[in-house]
Amino acid sequence: MDYGDKLFWLSVVIQRKYAQICAEFELTPSQATLLCAVRNEPRQMADLAASLGMTKNALSQLVDRTVRRELVDRASSAQDRRVVMLSATPTGKVLAEAVYAEVAKRLPEIVRNLDADDQRDFERLATAIVDTSDLSSPTSNQPITP
Repeated sequence: MDYGDKLFWLSVVIQRKYAQICAEFELTPSQATLLCAVRNEPRQMADLAASLGMTKNALSQLVDRTVRRELVDRASSAQDRRVVMLSATPTGKVLAEAVYAEVAKRLPEIVRNLDADDQRDFERLATAIVDTSDLSSPTSNQPITP
């Protein structure tokens, strides 16, 4: 396997573990990601679409499903009525915090078979990758649908 193959399979390992955790909370990975993204403060739908690499239409469909579960609310911005803001409901915030805590606790299990030095290196590299990734720019990735 080459480097690209290794990154592909690492992505599969992470996504599989994340999906298992989400299922325990009766959430899809997309719903859990959305909840975690708005758990601390309201976010603009357009910014969320860009950050999550989704089309606005796909995000709107995801939000519709999550609103029906009473986990998020959408409202017009007080500053600009054309801007739609998304926030977690009180129930959604509690669920998001629980999911986030469980992910933070259990996702690192993927490196449990590495020695301590390799685990620290992996944490350092993962941090560097995330910190240098533009997770808010709509041009950083082609939009995808969930």
